[in-house]
Amino acid sequence: QVQLVESGGGLVQPGGSLRLSCAASGTIFSVNAMAWYRQGPGNQRELVAKIFSGGFIHYAESVKGRFAISRDSAKNTVSLQMNSLKAEDTAVYYCNVVTDYVNEYWGQGTQVTVSS
Repeated sequence: QVQLVESGGGLVQPGGSLRLSCAASGTIFSVNAMAWYRQGPGNQRELVAKIFSGGFIHYAESVKGRFAISRDSAKNTVSLQMNSLKAEDTAVYYCNVVTDYVNEYWGQGTQVTVSS
């Protein structure tokens, strides 16, 4: 089993920044990808950013140029630096990890609220 613990959410004004972090622990043989998803009020969960083991990174169009995902493979952690935050970025953000190409794990979610 793999456990994911997220941290770093909170309340921030429009234009501000936040950094989310996620640490994976447990029996981990091979991490294939680590990602951040979000689910805003009344919306479906959507992919925000994903980093693959080979280094390829994918961003949702809505966050390109503002968010940056990074990973520490040795520590099995993934972070999301969020800059120039907008009200529409308000959501619960979830960490996601895929291991051994078939196992998928989710964090408990952390609230990000962008409001003045």
